[in-house]
Amino acid sequence: MKCSFCSRQIEKGTGKTLIHSTGKIFYYCSSKCEVNQQKLGRDPRNFKWAQVKTQ
Repeated sequence: MKCSFCSRQIEKGTGKTLIHSTGKIFYYCSSKCEVNQQKLGRDPRNFKWAQVKTQ
């Protein structure tokens, strides 16, 4: 699975999963990614260290 913020691959057994009451699931590779998205509400496209998501 990939990190919801930086799109890096997360190894099995590592990282953090956050499930909202709406049912949306977020996967994070580090607390850095979690804080930037959840607490600070930042957009990953504005950071060089976060890879651009391709859909």
